[in-house]
Amino acid sequence: MTWAISLKAVNRTADPIRALWDQASLYEAAPSMAALNYPPHVTLAIYPDIDPDLLKVALRRAAMEVPALRLTFTRLCFFDGDPLVLWAEPCPSLALAQAYAAVHACVDPAKCHPHYRPGAWIPHCTLGTKIKKEHRTEAIAFTVRPLEPFDVLFDVADCVSFPPVATLEEHLLAGPERANART
Repeated sequence: MTWAISLKAVNRTADPIRALWDQASLYEAAPSMAALNYPPHVTLAIYPDIDPDLLKVALRRAAMEVPALRLTFTRLCFFDGDPLVLWAEPCPSLALAQAYAAVHACVDPAKCHPHYRPGAWIPHCTLGTKIKKEHRTEAIAFTVRPLEPFDVLFDVADCVSFPPVATLEEHLLAGPERANART
């Protein structure tokens, strides 16, 4: 079982990400992100093996130190692998960096998946994880098209196990923007 700590958007501001999920799914055999039954999110850490109680401590620390945060997305990108992964890039955010640092101050970064360790982590919101080889060129072209900037309010921090995604614990993030995002 694998574990993760994420910030997720459980409000209407996440609709642009969901629309991008739909577009990215055109390059997949089946929609990968919608199939998770999990909202748009930015993952702060992934652990192949961790004591769930330590995971909860790290989550609580991050949730205490960081309010709900609004991230602006201005471009699409891809991780070049097999399969290709499509994602949206948030603009740099001090609050996001603080949430990330809070988690890694609690748990030895050596326990974390190498791509999520300090110095290697690339903040992103995944759009599609199972891009078919025959759609690779089209999918890459999708990432270079102009993107109208949009904001997403990440208002919940949680820790999960996967696959399948199962929430172990979650915390609403404080902040005045939360109430406005729900309507």
